[in-house]
Amino acid sequence: MTPTGLRAGVMGWPVEHSLSPRLHGWWLKRYSIEGSYVPLAVPPEGLGKALRDLPAQGFRGVNLTVPHKEAALVHIDHIDTVVKRIGAVNTVIVRADGTLEGRNTDTYGFAENLRTAGYKPDGRAAVIIGAGGAARAAVAALQDMGVKEIRIINRSAARAQKLAADFGNGIKIHGWGDAQALEGTGLLVNATSLGLKGQPMLDIALDALPKDTLVTDMVYAPLVTDLLLRAGARGNPVLDGLGMLLHQALPSFAAFFGHDPEVTEELRRFVLIKT
Repeated sequence: MTPTGLRAGVMGWPVEHSLSPRLHGWWLKRYSIEGSYVPLAVPPEGLGKALRDLPAQGFRGVNLTVPHKEAALVHIDHIDTVVKRIGAVNTVIVRADGTLEGRNTDTYGFAENLRTAGYKPDGRAAVIIGAGGAARAAVAALQDMGVKEIRIINRSAARAQKLAADFGNGIKIHGWGDAQALEGTGLLVNATSLGLKGQPMLDIALDALPKDTLVTDMVYAPLVTDLLLRAGARGNPVLDGLGMLLHQALPSFAAFFGHDPEVTEELRRFVLIKT
């Protein structure tokens, strides 16, 4: 494949909210790489065909966003150890032989975003709202960072129980309205799509949350979600999800275009224009 043929993109349903094309496009221009990164609106029933068509269409790979991160696993030929652990894939690489390799960079991006905000586990529990692919990436990242107790709040008890079984000791399940889940915590994470533009707000009370608990949202469109607004209004430190997006894109861009990019304030300001 010649340099002018380098193609990558992001698959989602919907995909209009994704900032990935703007982000990768900025890096392509910044590093003078002749290539393209495009949004690909793919409904769930069309995911398998869309992935299998990537080699013929000249794609080096794609990123996956909701609702494809778990569903894509059955269509991937090779998966790395992180994907096996999490059970979700957010980066698909087209190998030279046309087979598809699945990776997950969400764990790296989530951890790096927390680190840049100065978060360090202090012995207190972390709470994650959600039990899907994003939540599983957050659990893996927090376990690797040394968090001993992770509380999961999810409407589907069965899905939360599967997450707990997969990740072992230290995972505790709480009901949606269980105020005790927030008590004595050092971190609260929204790993659902609630709060995303066009989706319902996250209807969870914060009364029991300690005032020094860091609150972060994986949603980045809007940049300041209702959850972050409410948390900030009561004095909690807050962290938006844009940093996770920027950091998780680093290894994806390197795999697609053969160059290790950087996350800078200039990049963040550029991407922010569209949030």
